[in-house]
Amino acid sequence: MQPKVLPRVSAPVAPTGVGMDSQAVRASMVRKIQGQGVTHAGVLAALQAVERHRFVDSALVNQAYEDTSLPIGLGQTISKPGVVARMLELLCQGRSEKLGRVLEIGTGCGYQAALLSHLAREVYSIERLKGLHERARENLRWFRLSNLHLLFGDGMLGYPKGAPYAAIIAAAGGNDIPQAWIDQLAVGGRLVAPAVTAAGRQNLVVVDKTATGIVRTELEAVLFVPLKSGVA
Repeated sequence: MQPKVLPRVSAPVAPTGVGMDSQAVRASMVRKIQGQGVTHAGVLAALQAVERHRFVDSALVNQAYEDTSLPIGLGQTISKPGVVARMLELLCQGRSEKLGRVLEIGTGCGYQAALLSHLAREVYSIERLKGLHERARENLRWFRLSNLHLLFGDGMLGYPKGAPYAAIIAAAGGNDIPQAWIDQLAVGGRLVAPAVTAAGRQNLVVVDKTATGIVRTELEAVLFVPLKSGVA
């Protein structure tokens, strides 16, 4: 009897942008962000270290390292890497050492929280949507970030128990910066958030809390999901 010849099976090809290939794709993303003007070494290193494809749906994984926002469910999005990098650089501006305690408003899928864990000694991240809070917890479990604390609650109220904060960053924009955030910011601290300005547009706003008062700087126009109160 002739031996039965089994058909040859080709090894599966990993999709572009995931697995081992993601390091090179991520490096390309970081180079593009550098080309947009982001130069802070810590921010660029964090972008290289954190695997963005772990925070998006499997159907969108091949777009994970493009400079685009992507849906993450419940009407929310993961922001463009370039915008995230810009905000993080503003937060770290003038500092080569790590930030102290940081508060993030709007955990979303957890990507920016993971980046912050590389830039700060301690991070509190609060999310008002239970579904996203649980999703972020699952996404971040793989990274084992001991300095990151995920909270479920109303981000408009901040998190007084962790105050004062060296920095506060928000991933949603309201009609103004909530007073609770400014109250919880340490003297010498900085807040970066989108907010609607007097011109009626949503812009990036930087708030510096000095010993003599508040300094507010309005920067370029942006488009973030609206800031809402309460939990859901």
